[in-house]
Amino acid sequence: MSQLLPPHQSLLDKYRGRDFHPLYAASVTVRGGEAAHGRASGIAISDDGELFMELRLPVELGGTGGGTNPEQLFAAGYAACFHGALSMLAERAGLSIPDASVTATVTFGRDPVDGLFALKTDINIHLPNMAKAAAEELVRNTERLCPYSKMTQDGIQSTVGLTQ
Repeated sequence: MSQLLPPHQSLLDKYRGRDFHPLYAASVTVRGGEAAHGRASGIAISDDGELFMELRLPVELGGTGGGTNPEQLFAAGYAACFHGALSMLAERAGLSIPDASVTATVTFGRDPVDGLFALKTDINIHLPNMAKAAAEELVRNTERLCPYSKMTQDGIQSTVGLTQ
């Protein structure tokens, strides 16, 4: 088994192109499962087979629980991405943050604009043993770098297509 290593610092180098420059794409397909409903009984499978999980509607939304749900998956992705960006910036600045943790909370609720549904995100960064001013600067810079933070603040380019 090979040793796990963080990404190379060259990922922090600025890109100067005119168009979006893809570096990696992940695809996950969800099928409806027993209830024929992706949120209530879905199966999520990544194109490389590394992700295979049962989705279940949480008890709070009238489901049975017993599986993960889209909000947990989004929170995990956001927290992991933010932690990774935080770690890269800390390394570049010569800071050691071995005990850093990032908690993302994704809340599913009613949208007062249209009465339907919306998500709210909160992110909490724990940087023990770091001076407050240095921690605040590191977090601010991470917000600018982390694509999940950009997406939750500025929106995301999205297309919806239909295949039959």
